[in-house]
Amino acid sequence: MDQFDLIEQPRARTSSEGYAAYPRPGADFSKTVRELREQVQIDSPRRVAFLLIEDFSLISFATGLDPLRIANRLLGKRIYDYKVYSHHGGPVASSGGISVDADGSLEDLRKLSKSFDRPEFVFVCSGVNVSHYATDRSLLAFLRDASRSGVKVGGLCTASYILAAAGLLDGKRCAIHWENLAGFSERFPKAEVYADLFEIDRNVYTCAGGTAPLDMMMNIIGEDQSEKFVNAVCEQALTDRVRNSRDRQRLPLRARLGVQNPRILQVIEIMESHLAEPFSLLEIANQIGLSRRQVERLFRREMGRSPARYYLELRLERARHLLLQSSLPVVDIAIACGFVSASHFSKCYRELYGKSPQVERNSRDVLEPAI
Repeated sequence: MDQFDLIEQPRARTSSEGYAAYPRPGADFSKTVRELREQVQIDSPRRVAFLLIEDFSLISFATGLDPLRIANRLLGKRIYDYKVYSHHGGPVASSGGISVDADGSLEDLRKLSKSFDRPEFVFVCSGVNVSHYATDRSLLAFLRDASRSGVKVGGLCTASYILAAAGLLDGKRCAIHWENLAGFSERFPKAEVYADLFEIDRNVYTCAGGTAPLDMMMNIIGEDQSEKFVNAVCEQALTDRVRNSRDRQRLPLRARLGVQNPRILQVIEIMESHLAEPFSLLEIANQIGLSRRQVERLFRREMGRSPARYYLELRLERARHLLLQSSLPVVDIAIACGFVSASHFSKCYRELYGKSPQVERNSRDVLEPAI
């Protein structure tokens, strides 16, 4: 059997060293692999470091690392030399309780970043409870130093919090999971945050978590290799395409809400875009070319409640995210969500969620709204 008819299967470890092989049927695929191996020439592998933060998102880490592993496997050589680091150099637990062994500590990574063999990329991967780690001075200092020395710094999932705390996102485009968007934008107003899958702004790479790291890594691989090679990696990852950075994070409203009426969808889009300064129902009706009464009837028929009630629930949902993700005073959150007073906000919040905003905030150590 020709060596190109073998696809290496990685061992159960996180470094890019060592492979086991298993056969993969299909002469066409073997031919493609053979052609790709003949085309790719590298002087040295690109070094990539993953810095895992306690309670990191396992899916974000896996979808960030695996495209690099697959690329190495397809070519039979390490074009990406990746290693994993934790703060103390020992195993680090994900938010799901699964621990991953590290190849070194933050101090090891700091020393490596000052050497000739420094990594080209450092990707920080975090998850729940990220606010607890965004104040780590040694971590923030390392990220600043690495960036100044020319290392490309990235954040997977909620790690945009950490990069922003280090001052690396001031005046730069960045992405974060949609659930964390409200709290992040309030806490770091200098960062240009978007609900995109990923953002690449100069030497800073950020993505929304979940499966978005896969798309960001495919973009990086695409900068190095041909479209044919990226397609081969996609085939191995069982994904039919590389999503664009501007592709939406959330399902379209039609699918998310189970609503088909285009007028209702227009109304909801307007509401979601104007939470801090709510539009009146008459203003919304005028924008979509209906009367106020027509909008009322449509909403009650399609959504089972009045448009005013639905709009209120949207604003309170955003307020809940801010309570759980930020340290903003309750009165500031009330204003940011379009309420005229903290007392009115508290009353509405208690009616919907059965608890006061302050009690909700006190519960955030029990449940963090991050992937």
